[in-house]
Amino acid sequence: MRNNYFTVKGYGESEIIISKSRFITYIERVETEEDALLFIDKIKKLHANATHNCSCYMIGEHDQIQKANDDGEPSGTAGVPMLEVLKKQGLKDTVVVVTRYFGGIKLGGGGLIRAYGKATTEGIAAAQVVERKLHYIMKVAVDYVWLGKLENEIRSSHYTLRDIQYAEGVEIYVFVLKENEEEFIKWMTELSNGQSVTTREDAQFIEFIRE
Repeated sequence: MRNNYFTVKGYGESEIIISKSRFITYIERVETEEDALLFIDKIKKLHANATHNCSCYMIGEHDQIQKANDDGEPSGTAGVPMLEVLKKQGLKDTVVVVTRYFGGIKLGGGGLIRAYGKATTEGIAAAQVVERKLHYIMKVAVDYVWLGKLENEIRSSHYTLRDIQYAEGVEIYVFVLKENEEEFIKWMTELSNGQSVTTREDAQFIEFIRE
């Protein structure tokens, strides 16, 4: 399973006007190239009369799939600048389409690069960036006598209490960052004077909005 990474929270859109041209940005989180192409096709159909529907996407744990399309704009002035914004912000599994309605004023190569870059940046801000952090779900099995102490300590810590299950003993489930696993086990052992048994149950990503 991949480690922590940045991506967009989900769907977003924005619009800016530059020299009378409309630049409408659409952005989405995708995990496959097929999903990226379906999203691009959907936007192209939505704006079939637009001057251009430029696109880019970056997919995979190691950014294995990277594509950029200028859709009729001068080569290298649209799709690539859009892709560069994704790279600069470190975003994975993200597709972007910038629809342009020409306003009658030519921007030139440099102007187009800046315009498509800005439109992409605005779209990312609208969609919001999240950091997906890999957490382990840790189970702490302990006698009831320790429940109050452990629960209070966990709730006042940087760890996140997920659930408590009651049977013959108590099972406390806690979200713990992957890199904090050993530290958490040691902490539980110390708090319970060695009377708890802590094991890893599962792994799950939790998302945090990037400020």
